[in-house]
Amino acid sequence: MSEVKSIVVIGAGTMGSGIALTAAMSGLQAFQVDVAQPVLDRALASHKKILSRNVEKQRMTQAEADATMERLTYTTSLSDARDADWAVEAVLEKADLKKTVFGQMVETFRPDVVLATNTSSISITQIAASVGSHAPRVIGMHFFNPVPVMKLVEVIKGLATSEETTARTIALAQRMGKTPVPANDRAGFVSNRVLMPLINEAFYAWMEGVAEPEHIDEIMKLGCNFPMGPLRLADFIGLDVCHDIMMVLYHELGDQKYFPCPKLRQLVTAGRLGDKSGRGVFDYSRK
Repeated sequence: MSEVKSIVVIGAGTMGSGIALTAAMSGLQAFQVDVAQPVLDRALASHKKILSRNVEKQRMTQAEADATMERLTYTTSLSDARDADWAVEAVLEKADLKKTVFGQMVETFRPDVVLATNTSSISITQIAASVGSHAPRVIGMHFFNPVPVMKLVEVIKGLATSEETTARTIALAQRMGKTPVPANDRAGFVSNRVLMPLINEAFYAWMEGVAEPEHIDEIMKLGCNFPMGPLRLADFIGLDVCHDIMMVLYHELGDQKYFPCPKLRQLVTAGRLGDKSGRGVFDYSRK
């Protein structure tokens, strides 16, 4: 297999844009693809802001920041990235949407290109089954937010994922400065299977009047040494994303403890999604 020199990231939301920037910072040519031009524009603005901050804090030189931007290409057309050596899907946490994207990936990229998904909860085997004989190329490559900062990448093999695909994924994650850790293909893998019930219980504690949101978070930070309280973390992740992950866990594992708290569902219905909308559990409109 040839050396990976370029990567395409499909989806330019918070996670996708973070993956693309991290790839470019590690020396890879990175294609940032999204069907919505405004989303690409936000990704570009975010990349410039992060790099500018890194230069200001002397984490990199201006020349390094400029070189990173030169390695980034933004496009609404997947075919513009057809010669990429690696592909990562980072669209919304919807199984049907991911399967559609994987069908497009199979049609677009060379047979030796690994088809990775950044899903945080959906079965890798389920996604891989949608592309038939190409299933050995499919693997979970779950990055964490904010991607340029967080070191962990959960590496999840599907039932048909080849050993070669797994080895190449581990090597690429390390090249991107990450620490790859294996997890089995079960709903939520390790991180979200443990984290989401914690976040859900924090919402129940709020809904049932155990404490106010800021006090729940302060107790968990001071008492459990969490860097960020569970309700603040939920806003940071996106309340809609938390809801979708919990629903995957609930449907796949069949346990009521994974069903989203009514308070969480109410906020999502109201469009209070956290940082991305300016208000979630907490109000960020003044920031």
